[in-house]
Amino acid sequence: MFDSPQISANQLLMALPPGEYKRLIPYLEPVNLVLGQIIYEPKQLIKEVYFPLGAMISLVSVMKDGSTTEIGLVGTEGMIGLPTFLGGNIATNRAIVQVEGNAVKMDASIVKSEFEREKQLQTKLLLYTQARLTQVSQITACKSHHLIEERLARWLLFVNDCVNKPELPLTQKFISEMLGVRRASVAEAAGTLQKAGLISYSRGQITILKRNELEQAACECYGLIQNEFNRLSRDI
Repeated sequence: MFDSPQISANQLLMALPPGEYKRLIPYLEPVNLVLGQIIYEPKQLIKEVYFPLGAMISLVSVMKDGSTTEIGLVGTEGMIGLPTFLGGNIATNRAIVQVEGNAVKMDASIVKSEFEREKQLQTKLLLYTQARLTQVSQITACKSHHLIEERLARWLLFVNDCVNKPELPLTQKFISEMLGVRRASVAEAAGTLQKAGLISYSRGQITILKRNELEQAACECYGLIQNEFNRLSRDI
């Protein structure tokens, strides 16, 4: 078992009414998620859902040729395994750990039964789902309309939000796969942000130095997505 302060790192769990939260605690199992760990593959039956406490999980679209593009990020604000209570029960994308850290997991059948039992929990999970859909759709539009420097700034801000720390263990290879661009493009964009003093970039490590300025350098998508999460979180 684990203590409540650890669970409190997850905003979605902490948003639950006290009674519902206490009822779920016995079913939450602490786990350590390691870099590169695959939680789900496309078309895989979802048996467990995960609530990150410090880890970051990417939702990745996988093409037939093996190429990948990230379509969503999940950190301490939420959970992965939405099809569990939406009725599909099958993963549609790969879910892979991109920043290792702690999480808690719960049997999918428990989540589904609690979702059907408790109206408040149902409402909160559906609002979170709406916010996630906004994230996915906006990221898709972003890829077609914004410069790589703007997209990189937006993505770094999301990673920072997911893990709640400025030091981000990220490689050029990983970033290029997530953004769906060449490694050379990532290197050039990161160099531009570093020259502006917004980040410090070395092999396998990016540190955000000026958060406010990085937000100004990012495309409009970051603000749009965050505003939607913030708006819905007031109800969550």
